[in-house]
Order: sequence, then structure tokens, then C-alpha cells
Amino acid sequence: MAPKQFPELNKIQEEQLKASLQQWSLSNGLVMYPPNFDSFQVNVAPITLFPTPIPRHCFDDAVAVQKIFNKLYINVVAKETKWLVEILTDLARFDPEFTGRLFKIYQELIADGVLQPLSLGIFRSDYMVDATLDKIKQIEFNTVSVSFGGLSTKIGELHQFLNATGLYDNKYNYKYYEDDEIKASPSVDEIADGLADGNYYYNEEKNSTGTIVLVVVQPNERNSFDQKLVEYSLFQRHKIRSYRVTLEDIESEITVSGDGKLYVKETMDEISVVYYRSGYGPGDYDVNSEKTWQGRLILEKSRAIKCPSILTQLSGSKKVQQLLTDKKVINKLLPSISSSELELLLSTFVDILPLDDDDSEEGASLAKKLAFEEPQNYVLKPQREGGGNNIYKSEIPKFLNKLKKEEWGAYILMKLINPQTYKNKIIRNNDIYHEDIISELGIFGTTVFNEETGEIKTNKNAGWLLRSKFETSNEGGVAAGFGCVDNVYLY
Repeated sequence: MAPKQFPELNKIQEEQLKASLQQWSLSNGLVMYPPNFDSFQVNVAPITLFPTPIPRHCFDDAVAVQKIFNKLYINVVAKETKWLVEILTDLARFDPEFTGRLFKIYQELIADGVLQPLSLGIFRSDYMVDATLDKIKQIEFNTVSVSFGGLSTKIGELHQFLNATGLYDNKYNYKYYEDDEIKASPSVDEIADGLADGNYYYNEEKNSTGTIVLVVVQPNERNSFDQKLVEYSLFQRHKIRSYRVTLEDIESEITVSGDGKLYVKETMDEISVVYYRSGYGPGDYDVNSEKTWQGRLILEKSRAIKCPSILTQLSGSKKVQQLLTDKKVINKLLPSISSSELELLLSTFVDILPLDDDDSEEGASLAKKLAFEEPQNYVLKPQREGGGNNIYKSEIPKFLNKLKKEEWGAYILMKLINPQTYKNKIIRNNDIYHEDIISELGIFGTTVFNEETGEIKTNKNAGWLLRSKFETSNEGGVAAGFGCVDNVYLY
């Protein structure tokens, strides 16, 4: 079944839609700070005017496989720790100033004795729908600072409002989409529930409002409203307060007791969960390198539950993602997985090849050959989170030739997905762009687990996110200016 065409509106109707969209967004927190902002100034977040089609069976597959992915990464961290540490030891050598420094903190924790074995994961698995295969294909699995859980809920509610009030219909103000075709993601509440789970297990399985969540943020964070929506939900649903701090200010604003408990100095509120919305890339530590890295060390050595712990954060490296596409590795990590679950999991993978010293036919020798002979089919990815780090197509050979060959092992070569394109409309500031777009579907999941024993306390789905970008853009970061927040139209 083909999807409906996008609504066709005349100029006056589109202006009415635009005004209603902007007013709803400003009234309901679907906003971001502009560059060089004052705290009282906001813009409507970059968003689509209409929801973008996603085949319902692809959406259902992405939702169905999320808890399996959660468990897979839990077992990498908790049950195959030695294997993971061996991988990270190698990656630390390739990337000493970031991966290496995180890994060094982990080694200090092990040497001193880990005070808190429980870990909280707020994950997001990102996919594109391959137009040729009509299946979801995984782009990456994010283990740290996953964003847009708040704005994802809001744009779903916006599209529902515009549809229900008839603004998508060009004749009679009827609904253009059926109610079950455009859903709002429950991610804002379900991510908040995940943080509440962390608070619950920190307090020895008691619902306590006496401890708080520490939200570690970037200085001058433009995407703070996405974060605040989660914080507001956490308080409204669970009466758990939060406190925001940058890595640079940890030493001055946070204190540690003799038994390793974390407190806010000014109020002496005890911190149950450290929720990282910063710290995922080297740029987060550049402001004041000594203070930011010391701040991370203070948090990691505490009794608070980390979201995520350093080991969980590093499990999201591209090298681990590459190794997890191997059926033998999955069977070892998930020995009780059913044949149908295994088939679904394997169906999400594209070819990912290493560029390290593995000289097997499937390994580095093949990857090096393809990188130079068929670069148009691949993307080169480093062991980094966040947009703007990837190297695409014809740029790959030129980039590799600038590196020493021993540095190539810091990258993986990933087969490009052939995504479906749609001619949706994107609004950024006051301008509407009518372009071919491609979309990434992200599925959120939350989990609390014990890194020492592998015991899984919770394993949940937590809504979804659709991000879209111009087909001509390689990167998709919304805050970085590459893309926008979208919502699904299921058909």
C-alpha cells in the first residue's frame, strides 16, 4: 500500500498553517534557543509541516527489537566485560585524548573499587528504511546523551492538533490523516520514568522524593527545552527534582561525602542519578580541560547511579557495533535468544567492516580495498558520538590518505543505506523549504542493570523519534543545523 500524498494547500492556507504551527510550538515548548541567545529568546525548533511516511511494519519491527538491543548491550558491559575492555584498550590507543581518558577513569574506578555497580541506560537505536529492501537498517546504537525525547513528543502532539483542527485539509477542514496514522511518541514521560527507575533502585527499591537527579549539561545549551521537558515530566509524575550543572562546575557546585554520596553544595540535596546530557564528545571537555575531566572523575567515583556509566558509554563505540553484527557473537551474548528474535535482530544490520589489523578476508584487507575502489557505497565512521564526524563516499580515500595507516584502525567502514525520499516541507526560523528529505527513525529504551552480576532490573521501550534532513545533506544533527524534528505517518 502506498502512502497518502502530502496535503496540498494554497498560499493562504499554508500561511494559516504556518502561523498556527508557530503559535502552538511557542505555547507548548517545541522550541530551541537560537545561536548567541539571551535566556528570554527562543525560536520554534526546526520541524516538518507534515508527518513523514514510515511503513507500519518497519516501525513495528524497530519497536519490537529495541528490548533485544538493550539486553545485547547490557550483556556486552556486564557479562563480556573482559572482551569489551580488550576492545577499549585498543581504541584508547587510537584516540588517547578522549576514549583513552575515559578508559583511564574506568581503570581508576576498578583499582579503587566501584561504589555503585548499578547502571542506568537511556538508549536510542537509529534506523533508516531501506527503500530497496523495505526493511529497517540500523545506523547506530546510542548509549549516551540521547536527545529529542522531549521534542519528539511535542511534534507528535503538534501534528495531531493540526490534523484534528482541519488545517491539513484544503476544502472542508476535515481530518486528513486517521488518528492511528499519526501518533505522538510517549518518550518524554517514558524517559522520565527511566530516570525515576534509577532513583528507585538507588534508594533500595523505595520511591523516594528525598533524592534528586543531577543533569550534566553543556554550557549555553541551545537544546535545553528538550531536556527540561523530561525534567518537568520527572517532577510531575514522580515528584523527583533535578539540578543542572556543567562538567566545568562540578567541583565548585557538587560535593562528595566520606561514603561516596554526592550532594549539591548549596542545598545538600543528595543525588541519586547522574544523567549525562554532555560528556559524549571531546568538545565537551575543551572548555577547561583540567576542571571538566576532574569533574567527570568525581561523578564516576561516587555512589550515585550513572546514566550512563563510562563502560556503558564506551560500549556504544562503532567498533563494538561492528563486532555485534556477527551471528556467533550475538549467540554468545544472548544464548537464550529465540530464532525469530535472532532473525529480526540480524535483519537490521548492514555490512560493517573494520580498518584495523585484522587480515581476515572479511576484515581489514577487504575494508581497505572497498574504501578505495567503491567509496561511493560507504561511510567512514570514527569512535565518536554527535554529528559532523563521519566521512562520506568520495571523501573517504582522500581522508584516509591524510592519515598514518596505523590510525585507520580508529574507524569502521559502513555500507550506506538506500533510504526512501519524500518531498515534505521543513520550517526553520520563518522560512519554509520544500525539498526531498530522508528520515531516521530512533527508538528509545531504558534499563537499570547491575554491571557486576548482569542482573537486569528493568528493560523497557521508551517511545520514538523521527529526524529528517535534506537528501543533499550527509549529516542529520538538528542543533548543528543539518536536520529537523519530524514525526511518523504510519501507513
